[in-house]
Amino acid sequence: MSALSPTFCSELDQLFHWRRDVRHFETRPLPEGLLDTLLRQAHQAPSVGLSQPWRFVRVASAARRARIRAIFEACNAEALAAQEEERASLYARLKLAGLDDAPEQVAVFVDTETQIGHGLGRATMPETLGYSAVLAVHTLWLAAAARGIGLGWVSILDAPAVTAALEVPGHWRLIAHLCIGYPRAPSDIPELERAGWEHRLPPGDVFLQR
Repeated sequence: MSALSPTFCSELDQLFHWRRDVRHFETRPLPEGLLDTLLRQAHQAPSVGLSQPWRFVRVASAARRARIRAIFEACNAEALAAQEEERASLYARLKLAGLDDAPEQVAVFVDTETQIGHGLGRATMPETLGYSAVLAVHTLWLAAAARGIGLGWVSILDAPAVTAALEVPGHWRLIAHLCIGYPRAPSDIPELERAGWEHRLPPGDVFLQR
């Protein structure tokens, strides 16, 4: 593959800036078939040993969504109680999930017992199997953002409880529970930065040379 055009590279840079964790969604549905298209693109992510260990579960059932919501509420209450006093009020004001409004929810698991790829590349670093599933999430995120679709990663969840709620194999490990839909107010600034929770580090703070 040859280098792509400067125009493409400029638009790709914009995509990186506008790929934000969305927490406020419109309730309008995605166009028919779009989620399938996005998941097919996510399936093109790289993986260790070509293991393709990601497993996508579309959560469409109202009953199962309610169970996920209840798991989040319990975990979020524990997280709030664990906050230091000076940050507890700020934490309470954060909207940490789009579970009520997002038209689509997708749980992403890693199949920890997959034989695909014959173990290549993960004997010394078995965690790369999970990293591969994370790459699929990021690929999905970029594919969605390119179409003006927002994605929110809900991590305040008890993973075994989610596994049980969705009735997937016990050796599948939860990587992400994703809310997907149109953002109410797109922004190129992370919401947690706008809310004063944290600020992005300058590149010089994380780039090293040895």
